[in-house]
Amino acid sequence: MIRLASSSETRALLLKKSGIDFVQQSVEFDEEKIIASCAKNFVYQATLGKYEANVKAFGYEDFPLLVADTVVTSQNKILRKAKSQEDARNILMTQSGNVTSILTCMIYQSSKFKLIDISQTDYIFDTFNLDALEEYLESGAWSQKAGACMVEGFCKEYIKEVKGYESTAMGLSVEILQAFL
Repeated sequence: MIRLASSSETRALLLKKSGIDFVQQSVEFDEEKIIASCAKNFVYQATLGKYEANVKAFGYEDFPLLVADTVVTSQNKILRKAKSQEDARNILMTQSGNVTSILTCMIYQSSKFKLIDISQTDYIFDTFNLDALEEYLESGAWSQKAGACMVEGFCKEYIKEVKGYESTAMGLSVEILQAFL
C-alpha cells in the first residue's frame, strides 16, 4: 500500500489500473512561486516542493509516499494550467499542429529506497479543428490540466505520432514505478 500524495483523479486511475494498492491523501503546494527557465527544471521543482510538504505532513514510515507533477511544453514555452477559458485557448493553439512534450516527475519514498524520475512523452499534433476546440473549451474539461491538454480526451484524435509512455502524459509514469515496486 502506498500513499498517493496527489488529488489527481487520473493518477489514481493509473494506479488502480496497474493493480497498485494506494490511499489518496495530500497537502497542497503552491506552484505559482516557482521560477524556472525550462520545463524539466519547473517540473522537478514542483514535485520536490510537493514531496517536502507531504513528507512533513505524513512521513513515509507508515506508507511509502508517491508524489508527482506534470508540465507541458511546446514551441519552447512552458504551458502551465490555464487560468481562464481564453488562456486555455491560447495554450492549446500553441500546441495545435506542433510537437508538444509532456514531462512528468515523480518521487517515490519508502523506508527502503527513494526513486526520482523525470520522464517525457512527445506528441506531434495535427492542427486542431476550431469548432471541436471551442466545444472542448466550453466543456471545462481543460481546467486543472497541465497545458489544458488531455491526450486521453480532446487531443487524442489529433495525435499523429507519439514517442514515450501514455501514462507519463497522463501524469504518472507507472511503467517505471512498477519496475521498482
